[in-house]
Amino acid sequence: MTDAPPNDFNHFQTVFERIAENIERTIQGKGDVIRLALIALLSEGHVLLEDVPGVGKTMLAKSLARSIDCTWQRIQFTPDLLPTDITGVNFWDQRTHEFEFKPGAVFANICLGDEINRASPKTQSALLECMEERQVTIDGTTHPLEAPFMVIATQNPLEHEGTYPLPESQLDRFMMRLSVGYPSRTSELEILDRHGTHSVLDELESVANAGEVSVLVKMAQGVHVAPTLKRYIVEITESTRDHPDVYLGASPRASLYMLRSSRAHAASRGRDYVVPDDIQQLALHVLAHRVILSPEAQMRGATAEDVLGALVERVPIPARGQG
Repeated sequence: MTDAPPNDFNHFQTVFERIAENIERTIQGKGDVIRLALIALLSEGHVLLEDVPGVGKTMLAKSLARSIDCTWQRIQFTPDLLPTDITGVNFWDQRTHEFEFKPGAVFANICLGDEINRASPKTQSALLECMEERQVTIDGTTHPLEAPFMVIATQNPLEHEGTYPLPESQLDRFMMRLSVGYPSRTSELEILDRHGTHSVLDELESVANAGEVSVLVKMAQGVHVAPTLKRYIVEITESTRDHPDVYLGASPRASLYMLRSSRAHAASRGRDYVVPDDIQQLALHVLAHRVILSPEAQMRGATAEDVLGALVERVPIPARGQG
């Protein structure tokens, strides 16, 4: 794989689609979810997959890691999981008479946290530094995580017994919350044909590498966002904070994540500039898990997606050519 010129966004789009189509070989009929997860990766974000078992959450993480020739680790979150199981620990080496660092499961390019809400809050908090600063600090020594680095966490929305709700500080570190959903009948038949006798994942080959992904990340950071569109992002986020149906609005980190993801979204379309449609297509995925509705709105059966959908429609779209 060769590095692309810094302004070759057609190359960005080509590589983006190559990776997405490769993942689609293992996960049928979920192109939108795959591309959103890729956008999160290329904007240095993390993804929370909230869905029922058996719809391909783990397969998505495995296929993504294999497609970009990166390392991956799966952490099964359970009540007895310790923070050091995730981050690592210093142990005394009897041969060298020195402390040696043994890396935890988070030291991988793609880290899958399976059923993250089954671990205690103390264990969940072990991911906070990893996700925000891309490093692990043990006994005063900082260990950087290799780029690219992405956490894909899963949780089952139907099972509540034996779970610990993710605190707002943890949720806020996920760039997007996605739902895979059940496949269509056609896609499910295709799953039976492809996966009925063997694992397609075993045949999946890489179509990019970590170096090329790093180039795409830098390219996405260079996508132009007009001042009017930055104000548009802030207006959307700010409007969640004074909405009568919202008890807790989105944080400034939400605005930052919308900015980053909209750049990657634009680049995936072969553009070096963001348009309002980029922001609108990502707003619900970035904002919904950060917003807590008021008790009155919850009693009416309202959802964060419903409230945010109406809210985004009311925020004026900047006119073309402004800024």
